[in-house]
Amino acid sequence: MRLSGRTALVEALEAVGERLAHDGAVCTLVVVGGAALNLLRIVDRPTIDVDVLACIGSDGQTLQPPDPLPDALRRAIVAVAHDQGLVEHWVNTAVADQWRFGLPPGLGERLTWETFGGLRVGIVERRDLVCFKLYASADQTGPDNVHVRDLLALRLSDAELEAAAEWVRLQDAGPDFQAVLARVIAYVQDTLR
Repeated sequence: MRLSGRTALVEALEAVGERLAHDGAVCTLVVVGGAALNLLRIVDRPTIDVDVLACIGSDGQTLQPPDPLPDALRRAIVAVAHDQGLVEHWVNTAVADQWRFGLPPGLGERLTWETFGGLRVGIVERRDLVCFKLYASADQTGPDNVHVRDLLALRLSDAELEAAAEWVRLQDAGPDFQAVLARVIAYVQDTLR
């Protein structure tokens, strides 16, 4: 089952946070993707998962890869999935593969924080969301994919799109990827005009 929008997402995160607090645990995550767009109120759309990009290190400030998620958090996620009829991995770290290629510079300094009981969630800022959404758009060709729709919902300026494109171009230098990226950028620019 999908999280039907911002309200369902917040309810699920609150349920995870309540379970953590009940167990005396506190966990901190950094999220991107549709969950971040919903939490920032840029969109209110269904999403199947919460993409976890990072956790916060023991110093309370440094971003680090999220794998593996803390045991208490994994238990809370599975319990909430069972209680709310969500897929078991509705909170996942697949997007954290990005650590191998690099994150947008300064991402950790631009987070917005929300607290849900024992769960503290850092939400990447708009410019970083644009980077990740543009990268994902070029990875899933065609203007009908959810990432392109999210880029359109962001109502980007040409300057925002080009700034994100500079980072995305560094992720894959292959000519096929670069060609798809150029088509996505042109489509978004033409649609927003």
